[in-house]
Amino acid sequence: MSKSPSSRSRASGRVTLSDVAARAGVAPMTASRAINQPDLVSSLLRQRVEQAVQELGYVPNRAARALASAQSNVIVVLVPSLSNTVFTAVLQGIQDALDDDNYQLLIGNTRYSDAEEEKLLNVYMQSNPDGILLSGLTHSPRVQQMLETSRVPVVSMMDLSSDPDLLCVGFSQVEAGQAMTRYLIGKGKKRIGFIGAQLDERTLRRAEGYRKAMADAGLADTRLEIMVPDPSTIALGAELLGRMLAQVPDCDAIFCCNDDLAHGAIYQCQRRGISVPEQLAICGFNDLPASAWMKPALTTVGTPRYKIGFEAATMLRATIRGERPAHAHLDLGFTLMARESA
Repeated sequence: MSKSPSSRSRASGRVTLSDVAARAGVAPMTASRAINQPDLVSSLLRQRVEQAVQELGYVPNRAARALASAQSNVIVVLVPSLSNTVFTAVLQGIQDALDDDNYQLLIGNTRYSDAEEEKLLNVYMQSNPDGILLSGLTHSPRVQQMLETSRVPVVSMMDLSSDPDLLCVGFSQVEAGQAMTRYLIGKGKKRIGFIGAQLDERTLRRAEGYRKAMADAGLADTRLEIMVPDPSTIALGAELLGRMLAQVPDCDAIFCCNDDLAHGAIYQCQRRGISVPEQLAICGFNDLPASAWMKPALTTVGTPRYKIGFEAATMLRATIRGERPAHAHLDLGFTLMARESA
């Protein structure tokens, strides 16, 4: 006696589309159409199939569907941190942009590691994604190879490329670094230090902008830079402020590569009785929510993080549909938030 589809699937531990079809009393192809193209079947038939799905706890096999349709409805998103407010805002923008679509996000945390990015991309590519959103422009040769051979649409986020064939949404980290440094120079500061941590590509480009502005003003001095690979924290900002003042006692301003470090630097100044900005100006980068509410309020660079995620996802969605973006490089700019600390 042959087993029914339902008994076979229960033996294997997975409910199949054939089980749903049998429960609803329709052919498997009809059940598939009711699930994937409900507008093509009657409401009564759709209700029967939906009831069978609920009763059996059926979960569609995404991999099989992707093979059949050449689309997976999966978008891969790789960011360097899931705890950093900068990237949680980017992710929120991505999700909001894709809310009305049937896309599922595979979100990976690369932890600022090339090796981790390679591992995640290698695993996620097995899901046959329709598109990929990547943070930054610099990737390992292995990642570049996977992207080129896959021919999956890719949009880079956070920075702007000079490559006309690369789709990207962000702003110029170099120009933002220059703008903040020029602002401090305009305030009469001459011994402007730069504190950098993590040393990811965005920090390095901000430092590049700082160096250009300092060189243009004839103020360049390598002793004014402290760059460490440690993860960025408020505590590290306090520690690096002490190192800067020990290294360059006549420093009159410090440009921190992000707001975390700047917060720590201000707290350390308060502990040491150093008046900000009268004795030492402090500024940061990214304009985190707490920065406007510090005492003194932090001068920093405002960045359109949510909009970067939203526009990058919108650009990727259009590319997946075969549409040509109006601009391959979408520059969303930045805002210099001049407040009390500098």
